[in-house]
Amino acid sequence: MSDWSAQTQQARTWFESLRDSICAEFEAIEREAGSDASFAYTPWDREEEGNDNPGGGVQGLMKGKVFEKVGVNVSTVHGTFAPEFAKTINGAEDDPSFSATGISLVAHMANPHVPAVHMNTRFLVTGKAWFGGGADLNPPIPYEEDTQEFHAAFRAACAKHNPTYYERFSKWAEEYFYIPHRGVHRGVGGIFYDHLECADEAAFARNLAFTQDVGRTFLETFPMLVRRRMESDFTDTDKRTQLEWRGRYAEFNLVYDRGTLFGLKTGGNVDAILMSLPPQAEWA
Repeated sequence: MSDWSAQTQQARTWFESLRDSICAEFEAIEREAGSDASFAYTPWDREEEGNDNPGGGVQGLMKGKVFEKVGVNVSTVHGTFAPEFAKTINGAEDDPSFSATGISLVAHMANPHVPAVHMNTRFLVTGKAWFGGGADLNPPIPYEEDTQEFHAAFRAACAKHNPTYYERFSKWAEEYFYIPHRGVHRGVGGIFYDHLECADEAAFARNLAFTQDVGRTFLETFPMLVRRRMESDFTDTDKRTQLEWRGRYAEFNLVYDRGTLFGLKTGGNVDAILMSLPPQAEWA
């Protein structure tokens, strides 16, 4: 594994800064709704036999009036993949050692007219170094206006860096965030990218700048959608629709989500890994 420790620290600093900005904005929304809810932060340490620096992370969790449950986690870990799992990871075929840093966010909303959302960006180093991540909108009750604005924001962010990014990454999201056994998508999409490789420091700088714009775009766009819908009236039928949709969301995250598998396979904190699960769900 090449020495990308300085770049890993740079990425980590950005992810932690983004976390702080997002959490502050979400707490501000709670205050606007008359709630004093705030994030509780729980540090955790990773353990790996024979590893003096396995890393760890901080789980941020808030339950409020608007955000029924929202988790914003940042972790930085170092270690060695299990041999079979290493075969599935980019650049780890010959050397199973790795380092990874990233931010992961999932928000489940109290009002079914407010879309749930997922956002994740990360930097990994194996035999190669690369960025991955994205953001996707998951409304139980979709509004075309919200869908178009979410996609338009990420289309603009992608266009600043590469004219092919949005078409490629929105299609990737459409294919990835799909539940084959249900024959449905888990939401209305967004962008998803992986293996955005860094051959040198110049490529790292370019890919970090793009990843930063993904985070900034999320911070600018999602709170706007929350404020638009959070005071909407809803019925018991709307709530049942939300709870049944959450069941589909849970199925995807437990069966297909790569981040869930990565966290479990690398000895991450189980509570932090599974913070993506909704507080309540129903299966009809």
